[in-house]
Amino acid sequence: MKPQNYTNRTYAEIAVGESVTVARRLGQTDLEALALVSGQVDPFHIAEGDEPPTGLVVRSVGAEALVSGLLNRRLPGPGTVILSQDLRFSGTVTMGDELMATVTAREKRDEGHIILFDCRVKLGGTDVVTGTVVVQAPTMHITYSDVATPELILRHNDAFTKLLRHCQGLPAVTCAIVHPCDRDSLLGPLEAAKRGLIVPTLVGPEAKIRSVAAAEKVDLSPYRIIDTEHSHAAAVRAVELARSGEVESLMKGSLHTDELMAAIVPSATGLRTSRRISHVFIMDVPAYPRPLLVTDAAINIQPDLEVKADIVQNAIELAHVLGVENPKVAILSAVETINPKIQSTLDAAALCKMAERGQITGGTLDGPLAFDNAISEEAAKTKKIVSPVAGKADILLVPDLESGNMVAKQLQYLAGADSAGIVLGTRVPIVLTSRADSVRTRLASAAVMAMLANAKRDKLLPRNGK
Repeated sequence: MKPQNYTNRTYAEIAVGESVTVARRLGQTDLEALALVSGQVDPFHIAEGDEPPTGLVVRSVGAEALVSGLLNRRLPGPGTVILSQDLRFSGTVTMGDELMATVTAREKRDEGHIILFDCRVKLGGTDVVTGTVVVQAPTMHITYSDVATPELILRHNDAFTKLLRHCQGLPAVTCAIVHPCDRDSLLGPLEAAKRGLIVPTLVGPEAKIRSVAAAEKVDLSPYRIIDTEHSHAAAVRAVELARSGEVESLMKGSLHTDELMAAIVPSATGLRTSRRISHVFIMDVPAYPRPLLVTDAAINIQPDLEVKADIVQNAIELAHVLGVENPKVAILSAVETINPKIQSTLDAAALCKMAERGQITGGTLDGPLAFDNAISEEAAKTKKIVSPVAGKADILLVPDLESGNMVAKQLQYLAGADSAGIVLGTRVPIVLTSRADSVRTRLASAAVMAMLANAKRDKLLPRNGK
């Protein structure tokens, strides 16, 4: 809570003709707040075509908030009640724009302490808001030392917009969509194709795929369809396409994860490498200033030390592809000290020593760390933890699948995080979608997949991953 120093003007003190002007340059948090209340935001937070490259565009109704703020904070100020408004809007406002807002007292009515204000908001030399607002002015002095305004926590990072923008200059990646036989599992990858992320091959029962497309009025003529009898056959055929190099990635459709993984895991016919297969959630948490990778919350149920070493290495290499040069890995447990009765603390100590000896490379590891100490510098300071990782983690290595799944789901449903997911340690990157995934999540997962596949191209690695 941060108290402000503004003092109001009472009805008796305000003269007709008196005015106040403020200038404000809009930042990402401003636009997130305006979008939240106005609903006028690009559905994927992507500015396309000739729109400004900010990732967020709000119609000028958002500038109305500056008028309301000026009346409620400055003139008359605290204690003001807005009764009615007649405002006209034109144009758009976006991040980086500097707006000039002015309110001028035009008329006073003693009964009810009513004041009519002329209001104007300019962007450069152009009016984006003009009109009048009627308020009931306060009759007693109030200052913001008496009224504390809460901090508004909005998205600090918007990692998914950055991911999608990064992919704009990358070549599209060939991708087998496995059994896309419901609305979301078909429309998600087709949206990714429209945005130039993937070149999809649809693998599954053709009649079902075309039935979904017809119901959604989608034209499938640009896309290759490989007909299979059922979902199991679709998984096997998609893996064959990846093994042969016909596709560079896979995306799960409307089949069960176990069914797809059963085709991926076999050494002789699947997509395994010498590295353990693992999964990473890329979390975009509104209150955290950087992307947060959570691993493994989807594949390895109770990993031992050797498996955890592979899980960490997979996540570090993903972080490098995402642009984090030296990712900080927090090895999670319930406590911050090594306890022989808690296996995760022993594994944490061993993993840190393995990193010191060069058995795990490319990142900075520390643990055991409790969740709060991993993501909060204040919590770490309170517990007197001196660490290059504590409070600044890029990667959370969880003790087991159960705890990891709980961490990821709590971040999603209680902290409002967006999440994308990717399978690593395989010959090609694989997206495991969930039926609850939004189009934005599916696009972000496709973007991560495209970045990984292009990284393989850039390093000239063999498609088989050997």
